[in-house]
Amino acid sequence: MIIRCLTASCAVLAVAWLVPANTAVQAQEVSGAWEASRTAWGDPDLQGVIWSFATITPLERPAAYAGRERLTEEEVVALNADALTRGDQPPPPGDPGAYNAFWFDRGESTGRTSLIVDPPDGRIPFTPDGRQRLDERRALLGRPAHGPEDRSPGERCTHHTKAGPPMSAGGYNNHLRIFQVPGYVVVWTEQNHDARIIPMDGRPPVADAVRQWMGDSRGRWEGDTLVVETTNFSGKAYYQGSTHGMHLIERFTRTGADALEYEYTVSDPASYTRPWTASITMTTIEGDLYEFACHEGNYGMEGILAGARADERELAVAR
Repeated sequence: MIIRCLTASCAVLAVAWLVPANTAVQAQEVSGAWEASRTAWGDPDLQGVIWSFATITPLERPAAYAGRERLTEEEVVALNADALTRGDQPPPPGDPGAYNAFWFDRGESTGRTSLIVDPPDGRIPFTPDGRQRLDERRALLGRPAHGPEDRSPGERCTHHTKAGPPMSAGGYNNHLRIFQVPGYVVVWTEQNHDARIIPMDGRPPVADAVRQWMGDSRGRWEGDTLVVETTNFSGKAYYQGSTHGMHLIERFTRTGADALEYEYTVSDPASYTRPWTASITMTTIEGDLYEFACHEGNYGMEGILAGARADERELAVAR
């Protein structure tokens, strides 16, 4: 769990220079309809708030909801109630358990049965190789770790799916801020405290040989929608069985003072039979971002590896 640092405001101040003072025109009510505010240089303004993408709606549609795009109101109420208490029950024998519900911020159901809106079945269209890569990775996470490389990038404090891209919801820290200056947009996520700097000046991507955990992003405006295209992934983030050939297009559209539509389309012929698209509406929250202090000793990794070695010793004695 994140240790929220009392001095985290310093991190916010360090980024504050990205927002020129008094450059944004505030959103207004015009003839009863919400009108997007603009920066001093005329771009749609996505700044000034903390955006949350927390949700308990799964990425893929569960088999139990096959053929159903939406939940009933009763199902939504039941799922949201469960999310508020999930984890409060004692774990099964042999399971040390995790945090109780107090420490989680899972969000609520969107009312849909999946975040994936295309294909219509709400499922990722895996190739056999893509499915195998995903299954093999999950198998590694399901057994005692031979070494740190067996664990997820998030456990190793190198990368987290909440930072993306694309950004994926989890149990907590589903928050980000967006900063804009002429020629650049910055997407700053709370976990793992990553700031993705996106050029908006039409420059070409970096050389193909340059591969990065979060890829190489380039942005542009299509009307009021910020479109971010990302290539040059390293493939080390293991996103849904993808390879370094993954190609990502994200769309950010502010639809109200407290709403930001986030849609992304993933392509990778080595992993998927066709591109697929997911969508979620981000909402605003009160507060600020705080430092995600994963690297303060990373005691979790030490405990994971120590536990795995202890299991091996017990197994050796039993034999």
